[in-house]
Amino acid sequence: MSDKPLTFNQTIRGITEFIEVAIHTILYVRQIYPADLFIRRKKYDTPVFQSRHPVLNEYISGAVKAIGEELVQGHVDKVVVVIKDKEQVALERFIFSVENMIEVEAFNKDTSVEEAMTAATLGQYFRAFLVKLTMVESQLGQMYMGSEVSFAIVLELKDNKVPSAPRPTEPAPWIPANAQDTTPGAEADAETLMIRAVNTGVINLSLAVQESAVKLQREKAARVKAKQEAAASSMVEPKVPVPQQPEPTTTTEQS
Repeated sequence: MSDKPLTFNQTIRGITEFIEVAIHTILYVRQIYPADLFIRRKKYDTPVFQSRHPVLNEYISGAVKAIGEELVQGHVDKVVVVIKDKEQVALERFIFSVENMIEVEAFNKDTSVEEAMTAATLGQYFRAFLVKLTMVESQLGQMYMGSEVSFAIVLELKDNKVPSAPRPTEPAPWIPANAQDTTPGAEADAETLMIRAVNTGVINLSLAVQESAVKLQREKAARVKAKQEAAASSMVEPKVPVPQQPEPTTTTEQS
């Protein structure tokens, strides 16, 4: 692997590839699909899990390809993987935030950027991202929702930007997102946990997970119910024994 600083295009390819790996990891770790739908692989020198379902893989790779095209244009603000319940209520949002640090002319996008990190160093950072991501369940808890949970990939663009179309005559490969799936649609009392961040010298990338207020309220209600049930079981009265009637006795007289 080259020890030269990253070019703009190398940085874009590296980030889009990482986002694709991370999406598969999120679906596995948060148990959106059964574990046997995934196969264990190795990426960035660490074990990862990849979906084996062709339709799901096509959806993810198509979305990531379109994300890469917007990254090249400098239009991306955030990429969000939102996990929803059967009523399509957002429970968790995994948020990839992007910040372009420099402007690069089109003719210079394959030229190494001074002060940028190397591809090898970027791979080490992505490894750290994935290690933290696989441990996130210990902080978020398990979903335990089986087939009642789904996900969507949401692209949030910078102000006044619209998705690019592959050709002028073709529609953009995105549809308007439900407002509550997006980060601006999050409730004021949602809670956000930072997972990892990296400054490549070209683009800043961070990953955080946000728990919606609905999820937090449900978990609180479940804890209260469990506590009440535990308290009720500890106050069960002992069973009062029923005294047995003495058996009748027969007396015989001898003459």
